[in-house]
Amino acid sequence: MEDSSDLYYVYDTSHPCTWEDPQVQCLPDLDEVEHLRRKIKYYFMNPCEKYHARGRKPWKLILQIVKIAIITIQLVSFGLSNQMVVTFKEENLMTFQHLFLKDYVDGGMDTYAVYRQAHVYDHIDYIVTQYELLHNNTVGNHAYEKNGSGYTPMSICQKFYRNGTIYAGNETLDIDAHVDIDCIEVYPMCALPSHDILQNFELHFKRLISIEIKFGLKAINLQTVRHRELPDCYDFSVIITFCNQAHSGRIKINLESDIEINECKELHVTGASAKPIILTVLFDCLIVLTCITSLVLCTRSVTKGILLMLEYTQHCSKHCGKDTPWSDKLEFVSGWYILIIISDALTIIGSILKMVIQTKILTSYDVCSILLGTGTMFVWIGVIRYMGYSRKYNILILTLRAAFPNVIRFICCAGIIYLSYCLCGWIVLGPYHEKFRTLNTVSECLFSLINGDDMFPTFKNMKQKSSLVWVFSRVYLYTFVSLFIYMILSLFITIITDTYDTIKQQQQNGVPISELQKFLAVCKDLPNSGLYRLDKSNSCILNCSINRCREQQESLTSEA
Repeated sequence: MEDSSDLYYVYDTSHPCTWEDPQVQCLPDLDEVEHLRRKIKYYFMNPCEKYHARGRKPWKLILQIVKIAIITIQLVSFGLSNQMVVTFKEENLMTFQHLFLKDYVDGGMDTYAVYRQAHVYDHIDYIVTQYELLHNNTVGNHAYEKNGSGYTPMSICQKFYRNGTIYAGNETLDIDAHVDIDCIEVYPMCALPSHDILQNFELHFKRLISIEIKFGLKAINLQTVRHRELPDCYDFSVIITFCNQAHSGRIKINLESDIEINECKELHVTGASAKPIILTVLFDCLIVLTCITSLVLCTRSVTKGILLMLEYTQHCSKHCGKDTPWSDKLEFVSGWYILIIISDALTIIGSILKMVIQTKILTSYDVCSILLGTGTMFVWIGVIRYMGYSRKYNILILTLRAAFPNVIRFICCAGIIYLSYCLCGWIVLGPYHEKFRTLNTVSECLFSLINGDDMFPTFKNMKQKSSLVWVFSRVYLYTFVSLFIYMILSLFITIITDTYDTIKQQQQNGVPISELQKFLAVCKDLPNSGLYRLDKSNSCILNCSINRCREQQESLTSEA
């Protein structure tokens, strides 16, 4: 490490001296350098030390504490409201499955399928019949979707290969790969019976790819009224798919529901006051103002840090003739302030979107949830900054910061091995194990194995149709578990442990001093010394001392 004297101004190249040299009574830039030291040292003080140094109350700290409290209250309130929306969506999906799927049992969607041609027609007829009898069957407030003055029809479409002659017994096939679509429409409240509509709808089972039944329904979520909130209007796009892509003799049936939340056109809710909605909107406005204030204060602190960094860099270049290392430059840019700035920006956007949702102008619950959830998470993580002022709690922050570069490099290397196992397991074991059917499920399965979860079922569920693949699966799984749990995971823990021991030893024996810390160590002024105050008296004393030093230097020069 370079000598600390290199950082200080050299008055004569033949006789170098430092600012601590007792023989140097006064130099032109002495007070300027001392003033820079005090500014930088004050910048790195904690809120309590800044209070003792200049008597300024820690408004930023108080603001962050208040912000954490009100943002948490906001998140809990929005979470309870969002929970009602999620519950309404899930229960409606379950309702549609019981209304429109014949003989449906809860939890049986994965195995819900038909195997006979007559059953396919029966299920389609059942769906159409239940759709026509919706008002008489449903216990909810579901209604048909309207397009202007008329109802939107149900669409029944089959996709099939254009032409083809298939003779499996002779092992001959002649087929046109072009896909044709044949559709019919069924209008609700129609006088024509559904049997007559479906009578001319013939399915080409030999060439059939899929059947899609689409229709739209509407509903209103009334449970929000009990919580003094305006209800939402929902548009459900129900899609029932008969999948026959495999042509295996088993047609899987699946029901999906796409949901769009809209503002109700006319709302007349009696017996409820609008006061809770107004108070909620005002509370969100308070949060927006608080976050804007926090954003401005943290941005100002980051700007001050950058200006101090430029001033310190210029000082080192001017008086020492060398560049400032990046490690010292990054000390001036607080990552905590940047984290708070990001959280404030997310919370401001999320709060504005929440107010818009509260007044039923928009209904983007998912986007609002992501913004508010991420913003609140960053706010709570930012609390660690203030706990880090204590040496007992600071060791976690120091360990994470010191271990982060090594952890990233280690994860990059381990990730390559992990990806290779994912690709190998997907292509080899996918046909024989349901957990290896897709890359996503392979990654989830292997990550669970690393954490010691679901090991025995993963070994047990491997189909033993191919002895070679079964032996390969044992070698594959045993080597993966041994490599990642006994070696890679242990090495990862070792990196963290060694970093923790190093930080703990440094706290006991002393931390290596950087060039910036050497520069600041010259200033021995305590926070309560009064030298950090920016009042007129100190400023006058500082100007008088500078002028007196300049006069002494001019007199020495004239005598020489």
